[in-house]
Amino acid sequence: MFKTIKRIIDWCGDFKKKLYIGFVFSFFSTWFAALPIMVAAYTVGLLIEDARGNTVFDRKWIWLSLVIMIVLVFLRFLFDYMRAKFQETISYELVARDRLAIGDALKRVSLGYFQQVQTGNILNSITTGLHTLENMGMRMVDNFVGGYLNFLVIFLCLFVISPVVSLIALLGAAVSFLFLLLVSNHSTKNAPVSAQAMRDLTGATLEYARGLPVVKSFGQGGASMAAMSKACRDCRDICLKIEWGYTPANCMHLLALKIASVALGGAACYLGVTGELSLPMMLMFVFFSFGIFAGLEPISDSAHVLGVIDNAMNQLVSLQEGSYLDLDGKDIALDRFDVEFRHVDFGYDERMVLKDVSFAIKEKTSTAIVGPSGSGKTTICSLITRFYDVNGGSILIGGHDVKEFTCDSLLKNISMVFQNVYLFHDTIRNNICFGKPDATKEEMVAAAKKACCHDFIMALPEGYDTVVGDGGGTLSGGEKQRISIARAMLKDAPIIILDEATASVDPENEHLIQTAITELTRGKTIITIAHRLATIERADQILVVDDGRIVQRGTHQTLMQQKGRYRSFVETRERAEGWKLGTQ
Repeated sequence: MFKTIKRIIDWCGDFKKKLYIGFVFSFFSTWFAALPIMVAAYTVGLLIEDARGNTVFDRKWIWLSLVIMIVLVFLRFLFDYMRAKFQETISYELVARDRLAIGDALKRVSLGYFQQVQTGNILNSITTGLHTLENMGMRMVDNFVGGYLNFLVIFLCLFVISPVVSLIALLGAAVSFLFLLLVSNHSTKNAPVSAQAMRDLTGATLEYARGLPVVKSFGQGGASMAAMSKACRDCRDICLKIEWGYTPANCMHLLALKIASVALGGAACYLGVTGELSLPMMLMFVFFSFGIFAGLEPISDSAHVLGVIDNAMNQLVSLQEGSYLDLDGKDIALDRFDVEFRHVDFGYDERMVLKDVSFAIKEKTSTAIVGPSGSGKTTICSLITRFYDVNGGSILIGGHDVKEFTCDSLLKNISMVFQNVYLFHDTIRNNICFGKPDATKEEMVAAAKKACCHDFIMALPEGYDTVVGDGGGTLSGGEKQRISIARAMLKDAPIIILDEATASVDPENEHLIQTAITELTRGKTIITIAHRLATIERADQILVVDDGRIVQRGTHQTLMQQKGRYRSFVETRERAEGWKLGTQ
């Protein structure tokens, strides 16, 4: 519990000063909430003493006490407002900072990280985990620190007036604290279990949403809901189990404070009867006994939530301290853009994909990579962009090992056009300008025209300001492909990687895309993964990959004169492209 409080305070960093000032305001707010009760009790005591003939009550005190209580109530809300102004904004500032930091961290880790960590886990940590920290972090710290700070001051005041009464209050607080430790231990133990249940639920929901097209096409709605239903039930059962385990200790914490409150009032009455306390002072103690522990009662919620917050902070640290690819990288400016593989080995987990791969791609030349599915073609491109790190060997761009670069300084030299294009849920303008946010309108339109997509964009309702659906779902495959080429053109990187950019488009769109690609690749270093002969034949160099090795290399003419994988591949493609429907 104390460890988590310290973690949250340390997490505040430069905002600690505002946090401490908030504690001061919280302290005075609590006192200004209690003082009107004390003034009222004191006034009632004076009236009783006057009625008994022991003293003469000054009638002016009624109006004076009323004014004092109104001022105290106003000050209570003023200081509470100031506390919220100083403290409540801290978590929003920090969580926004941390979410951006996580986004930056995720783009610097290997893509293998996302195979080891489910998307639901990451999403849950960024949303639910940080949301708990954002909404509850400062409040829980203020409840805990402010509650015990106020009690300490009240205890010292009581000790000066009546040591016996103050010891009763201290005993009640001490007993309640023991039960708070049980609450805290229970929360700390179960917070990871609860968080895992929430991550499983998030992952199952994402899986269900992504698989809906398949579910609908196969009519398996019931089967698809099984995992999500199980996750919902598990989350419910775990939350109920945690709640039932937390409730007894919380009730005992509150019971200890209530018993101490009654005992404190009883002791005050006894001291008043015996004459050790004056009647006004006795009444003030009795009235005060019902609110003396008001600052300690909510701490049970803090103790319960602090375990959840501690787990959320563990997730935050785990995401921010991922294994960065470019931890020792530097910003390197290249003066040439050739690519070289030197005895590269690479595998996903224990499955080796590339084995002792070596080749060189000269600057401003085109290289086509061909081979059967699963041979390692896409993996080669992923290693050039350092989406993954090699297991052995090295990859050089412009004479520098890719490990010498920061991710940003490496990727600013490379544009990629994927077979499966992803467009952001944003305007077409912002999707095209993604690689160059400061591009002018003229530059953007010029890139769109070269990519043969200007005409269909202008036919859309809002033109370049049309918002495309999530993933670009409101556009056809060919339209998305051309927008991705326009995006790559605008970036104007010296190295272009084309991963089967025309593999899944119709012949009409293929002609337009080929025209766009010709514009994109002029004067660049080109690496193309392709199956279509028209694309492969024009390459300056062809690399034939089979079972993770380069089995052939050369030009189209050279390789066609050799017996081997390439010639077999070309002949198979020619037979496939020349097939006709049989007639009877």
